[in-house]
Amino acid sequence: MQVSSYLKLSIAVALATIGLKTAAWWVSGSVSLLSDAMESLVNLAGAVFALAMVVIAERPPDEDHPYGHHKAEYFSSGFEGVLIFVAALAIIWAATQRLLVPQPLEAVGLGIGLSVASSVLNGALAWAMLKKARSHRSMALEADARHLFTDVYTSAGVVVGLLAVMATGWLWLDPVIAIAVALNILREGASLVWRSTEGLMDRAVEPEVRAEIDQTLAGFQHQSIRFDHVVTRRAGQRRFVDLHMHMPAGWTLGRAAALRTSVEQALMSAVPGLRASIQLLPMDVEAHFDDARDLL
Repeated sequence: MQVSSYLKLSIAVALATIGLKTAAWWVSGSVSLLSDAMESLVNLAGAVFALAMVVIAERPPDEDHPYGHHKAEYFSSGFEGVLIFVAALAIIWAATQRLLVPQPLEAVGLGIGLSVASSVLNGALAWAMLKKARSHRSMALEADARHLFTDVYTSAGVVVGLLAVMATGWLWLDPVIAIAVALNILREGASLVWRSTEGLMDRAVEPEVRAEIDQTLAGFQHQSIRFDHVVTRRAGQRRFVDLHMHMPAGWTLGRAAALRTSVEQALMSAVPGLRASIQLLPMDVEAHFDDARDLL
């Protein structure tokens, strides 16, 4: 199943969980269940936007975007993080009103049952989406999966809190739980926004990927061949590496180009989705970066 297919399924599940959680709030009057339903609205909006960004990210390179559109997925993660902030503030406002004016709860058992059913749907989908996101290195899919897991944890906390309300009769527990839910999803929103920002700033590849690159280069390095100025970056599903390869000045261009091709192919075999760019230099020539004139 493609990444876009998982996001379409996420939209369908979000619609189903919104219906279940809204019904749970309607029959019980619980503001914590209302907060849970509002987070599902964020799931829906996030999944729709993520699908749009994945479609854009899959577009091939063009004249205006010669390196492709892979970074579009980071916008999805940032957008979902902002939506989480908005939902959390709305939850805190509603919970504060209920804390000031407590109201009795009704049909709590039915409300809990509907909430648990929605959590089972979200949990199963989130597990499948996260597994797919890791294999395809999709930031948009991973962000949506992690948000769904947050939704599951949130629902579990709400259910435990409502059971405590039923056991103690303390109505103030309901809005307090809702506020705790809001603070938890604020944390998740901040994490998504930060990771999105890091991706847009050309963060280096993951340590395990860099280790694969270094190990592959080590297989070619000897007294007459060395590598330096190895620079990496991520762009959505793509990984990029730029480096210099030094070799004897007496080598022919054909021999040097053949070795470079072998190194590039080895790197791209070791790291699927990697794009390697290698500059050839004689052994006794050094490239200099960060010249003061480059900053003018």
